[in-house]
Amino acid sequence: MPLAELVRVAGARWSVEECFQAAKSQVGLDHYQVRHWTSWHRHITLAMLALVFLTALAAEATPEPPTDTDHFARSRDPITLTVPEIRHLLVAVFPPAVTTTRLLHWSNWRRRHQATARRSHYRRRTRWIDHGITLEY
Repeated sequence: MPLAELVRVAGARWSVEECFQAAKSQVGLDHYQVRHWTSWHRHITLAMLALVFLTALAAEATPEPPTDTDHFARSRDPITLTVPEIRHLLVAVFPPAVTTTRLLHWSNWRRRHQATARRSHYRRRTRWIDHGITLEY
């Protein structure tokens, strides 16, 4: 096998693992107690369909990325809707536990808070880069 092919396969495996982790944490992929293959297959299929639905909603709600590289460090806009946020909104709406106005107010507050955290993170990383400190992940 050529090295390039091994690297491609390893990269594909990582994205598959990330998808499974998202499915486990967001739509209960690992929350099944079944005794038969048919039941297990139905559960897995419905969980993956739910993840696809949430991911499609999040992708549709995501605007075009800004061309300005410092946009995230300066912007006070809330972050875009994520799969966990959409899941939380859907759970809160069906059945309605709170009013829609309060739910949207909470969602906006939470996304602004996350944007503030991201802005702080980008500022800190920018300061580290300006001082020649590199981060190893």
